[in-house]
Amino acid sequence: MPRVWDVPVRDTTRVRDARVATEHAASRAGLDEQRTATAALVATELATNLLKHAGGGRLLIDVVAPPVLAAGRETDRMVQIVTVDHGPGIADVAAALGDGFTTTGSLGAGLGTCARLADDFDLHSAPGRGTVVVARVAAGDSPTAGDSPTAEGLPPVGGFPAAAPDPAARVRAGGVNLPLGGAEYSGDAWGWVRVGDLVTLMLADGLGHGPEAARASTAAVEALRTAAHLRPTAVLGALGTALAGTRGAAVAVAQVDTRAGVLRFAGVGNIGARVYEGGSWRHLVSRPGIVGVHRPATLREDEAAWADDRVLVLHSDGLPSRWSPAPDTCRTSPDPAVTAAVTLRDASSSARPVRDDTAVAVLASIPPDRP
Repeated sequence: MPRVWDVPVRDTTRVRDARVATEHAASRAGLDEQRTATAALVATELATNLLKHAGGGRLLIDVVAPPVLAAGRETDRMVQIVTVDHGPGIADVAAALGDGFTTTGSLGAGLGTCARLADDFDLHSAPGRGTVVVARVAAGDSPTAGDSPTAEGLPPVGGFPAAAPDPAARVRAGGVNLPLGGAEYSGDAWGWVRVGDLVTLMLADGLGHGPEAARASTAAVEALRTAAHLRPTAVLGALGTALAGTRGAAVAVAQVDTRAGVLRFAGVGNIGARVYEGGSWRHLVSRPGIVGVHRPATLREDEAAWADDRVLVLHSDGLPSRWSPAPDTCRTSPDPAVTAAVTLRDASSSARPVRDDTAVAVLASIPPDRP
């Protein structure tokens, strides 16, 4: 079962914990010694940065699929390091990413170093709301490694292919996963698969908490790999068979037919789903039930147009059902995992912590002004 490391950073002792957790994640992702050292250094810098500039925060360390899927590379994995804080934010992001920038008298090499070392790097910061940073480190032969273009005058941000030979190559996905109470395993899991022109994103919430819930959601992710060529309702049928004998899970499946420009959605259970289109958010509705235990007699499949300005968000019920996306989460330009982490941050706080395992997964197109 996939492990998720949640490291609260409140004092200097937790910086070491962040580094050690990242080394464990790198081992699971199959990174060699050099790439493991790179990931550990990025985590150390980001944890130190949380203490210096935000008064603390948390690191979420996970092993994830790349944000862009190259054909035939669906099994590639990267170490993803996410920092989330409710600090003062960064007034000038471009300056903060430059070497030598500091507000604490340090060398000022933290964020700039991370941006150069990571294969993918992006951040979001807003004064008074805090900062989210996403960095990923891959094995040396990752198709995303070294393909980071420069945008908006900032250091390179990865996850974009050098060229997009087909529409499916212009779709990105990313997510964050927060186990309840710092548990080793989250009962939530997300995954995505590309089959030809079809890009399918799935989020599963295993019933309950702990290893048994994680076993159910992991089974859903594994089964998706052989069912992603089907329409969402048929995918749910296949997952029902795969999850028989487990606790079962709430599951939502969103599939983009990139040639036809159509988004199809079907869900069973309490997974929130909404798509940003035409300047507003549209809710996508799931049917009551538990995949693998109790399937509805009929399944509904929603359709919507898919275009370059669309953003799709799936989230488990650890997030409040009435959360309101911030205007800056409506854009396709941030890394999808940044959008997911900002959603998680803004829907929770130390005064209003998440009440369950919580996962957020996002699907978006590469902006048309990117290469």
